[in-house]
Amino acid sequence: MHIYRTPLARQVIGCAIEVHATVGPGLLESMYQHCLAHELTLQGLSFRQEVELPLVYKGIPIGIGYRVDFVVEGELVLELKTVERLLPIHNAQMMTYLRQLHLRQGLLINFNVGRLIDGVRSLLNTRVGDPGPSEP
Repeated sequence: MHIYRTPLARQVIGCAIEVHATVGPGLLESMYQHCLAHELTLQGLSFRQEVELPLVYKGIPIGIGYRVDFVVEGELVLELKTVERLLPIHNAQMMTYLRQLHLRQGLLINFNVGRLIDGVRSLLNTRVGDPGPSEP
């Protein structure tokens, strides 16, 4: 799998590999989220966790539609999974996050794998600056 490698993406993937190497597969997603938050902090990266993403439909705010696992350094969306395999719906979810946040790159990381790198998927929003489908 090709991963769009920026210095930040490499550093975050390294943090995720460290978490996976330390605790292994088989835990709940929330456990990986706590461990990864600690590892990101140890690496000196700034991040926001459980970022609320309101749903706006035809200019009307509907409420909190989504919670993004992490936004790292204000530029990289990180979504964690513990599933048998990543599915197309996970890609769609990430693309929605990227468009709504007007960010370029996201990483889907599935911790339920033998080798973490096999569970990493990088997605790019080529429409950065596009207001997206839910804004006027």
